[in-house]
Amino acid sequence: METVVVANDLHKTYGDVQALRGVSLTVSRGEVVGLLGPNGAGKSTLIECMLGVRTPDSGEARVLGMDARRERRLLFRRVGVQFQQSAVQDRIRVGELCEATASLYPAAKDWRALLSSFGLSGMEQRQVSELSGGERQKLFVTLALLPNPEVVFLDELTTGLDARARRDVWKCLRELKQNGLTIVLASHFMDEVEALCDRIHILKAGAFIFSGTVAQAVAASPHLKFEDAYLWFTDEEGQNDASI
Repeated sequence: METVVVANDLHKTYGDVQALRGVSLTVSRGEVVGLLGPNGAGKSTLIECMLGVRTPDSGEARVLGMDARRERRLLFRRVGVQFQQSAVQDRIRVGELCEATASLYPAAKDWRALLSSFGLSGMEQRQVSELSGGERQKLFVTLALLPNPEVVFLDELTTGLDARARRDVWKCLRELKQNGLTIVLASHFMDEVEALCDRIHILKAGAFIFSGTVAQAVAASPHLKFEDAYLWFTDEEGQNDASI
């Protein structure tokens, strides 16, 4: 199976804080890989380093065979990104933003069809500032998919969405995966991870403490449910010293 994302021994420090401590991973084409961990574990920093938005202190990352720091313009034509903190001009209209974003890519998807997929039809004339938090989040996911990407990075995909909207987003992503889309997903929602991810990596204090499937994580813990297993792996009390 073709490897499309590679991170090799990434280190990143902010002052006295080691955000990444020798993180390595690979993602194959068509996979959905989840990045889990408490706030501050290093999930967003890892995504930013893989995309060249942030420069690691050491180590290297390649996406679709490209070093994002050196080939960012070429890479961003083939990947989609939804960062945890996304910002756009509040007074721009939804349709204007989608049209302007689509114009940047040679093979952009139909933005009107994407808006419909995420339940945003009829909102083209609304200003972004008028959208609810959940509507803005769905808009940002739409923008991430506009390039018709081969790989998409999603940081806290469904924060702010109600249960129905979250499941609608999951359904759309499953369909895109069936068409070959590769997804790297950072999430705090265990049901989302169980529903979407083929493999997971759990981060704690900048290092992976588990890599494998959801079923393997449960089997490696003393618990029967994935959420309980995840909490066991990330226990801040230091009651276990899992290194798998």
